[in-house]
Amino acid sequence: MDKISILSKYMPAAAAPLVAKWIDYFKCEFKVSRNRNSKFGDYRHPFAGKGHRISVNYDLNPYAFLITTVHEFAHLQTWNEHKNQVKPHGTEWKANFKLMMRRFFDLKIFPFDVERAIIQYLENPAASSCSDLNLFRVLKKYDQKVSNAITVEKLAANTLFSTKNGRVFKKLGLVRKRYQCLEVKTGLMYLFNPLAEVYPVSA
Repeated sequence: MDKISILSKYMPAAAAPLVAKWIDYFKCEFKVSRNRNSKFGDYRHPFAGKGHRISVNYDLNPYAFLITTVHEFAHLQTWNEHKNQVKPHGTEWKANFKLMMRRFFDLKIFPFDVERAIIQYLENPAASSCSDLNLFRVLKKYDQKVSNAITVEKLAANTLFSTKNGRVFKKLGLVRKRYQCLEVKTGLMYLFNPLAEVYPVSA
């Protein structure tokens, strides 16, 4: 199966030809990855005989998958221009992300609410789209719904919940924009995005 057909399974079909061109042009290894709770995507620069490598989580909705893909290609372009001489999410990366993202506006890919949220996000893009709660909320409307899942922000304090991989946590307080949660088994503290989907656990 050709790249465009494969990419069309994960992102809006109209975006797939351009992303396929980027993969060929940059000679990039592009991988659809398993779910990673800590990140949506990843970029690795050439090292030890390996070229550019990008991976994006398979279970993102098509719009989130595309935005994450562009995010990582912006890292690739920034590395080609500056190597390791600039900050990972500094002004150079932000400029490349904005430029590459706008290519997809011309294709009329995004629903109005998603496009508007992206435009607001592009005013000062952060390290991850999930750190912009407005964009993250809009994107989550297009996720496939899981019947018994609930977002962390909707849980009462001290409620127990589990993640997809079965780890159990207790919700504590809000620390800046994220919720501090105690992993019951290890006693370690973790920060959760308010919109992370989890599963309530009976005490």
